Amino acid sequence: MNRSEPSGRPFVLVHGMFHGGWCWTFVAERLRALGHRVTTPTQTGLGERAHLMSGDITLGTFVTDVESHVVAEDLTDVVLVGHSFGGAAVTGVVDRIPDRIAHVVYLDALVPESGRSVFDTMDPAIVAGRRAKAVDHGSGPVWEPFDVTAFGIPADHPRAGWVRRRLTPHPVATYETAIELANPVGNGLPATYVCTTEPLYTPLAPSRAWVREHRPQWRWVELATGHDSMILEPELVATTLHAVAS
Repeated sequence: MNRSEPSGRPFVLVHGMFHGGWCWTFVAERLRALGHRVTTPTQTGLGERAHLMSGDITLGTFVTDVESHVVAEDLTDVVLVGHSFGGAAVTGVVDRIPDRIAHVVYLDALVPESGRSVFDTMDPAIVAGRRAKAVDHGSGPVWEPFDVTAFGIPADHPRAGWVRRRLTPHPVATYETAIELANPVGNGLPATYVCTTEPLYTPLAPSRAWVREHRPQWRWVELATGHDSMILEPELVATTLHAVAS
């Protein structure tokens, strides 16, 4: 074995709304310490790629972002993890390149069906509330970052300021464009849904219910922490993901 290469599985960790690859910092360092190769791509227009914000960004853009990352890094046997909105992107990726994916993990994440948008997976009252918050920055409608408390991070948490400084606007069109899949959701791959329970993140209630009804064969894991679990409990999240890889 080449000792310069990690001995564990490759992980690709995909962030959610307003976030970037930065949000996985604490989980990634723990997974690497366990011997895994970890990459954390940032979606177009967010995080350090905020300068690429455009009205042309759709959900398909985000799927292509992650697909291209996996292919460019020449990754196989991947544990692909999508957090929150990132669940929509990983759903598209496993549909396109299943031969490169060993396991897909939905970390408190959206699970859209083919022909449906992310808004279609959410309660109409929540959709209406989000539409009302959209603003136009000249490159198409976006949302300004919500406060960290919306993601289960207490305002006085030691990392609250660290997160708040890094959140960037999110393009509304990614919620409005439908995902188109050639195969059933999950594409028959091993999958785990990780539900964070303290507190439950309300916008994901329909996705959680869909998984329970339509994918009973998926492993179901509950973590007693808030929605941004990778910030709140990185050790717990890393341990959970390591168990999936094992």
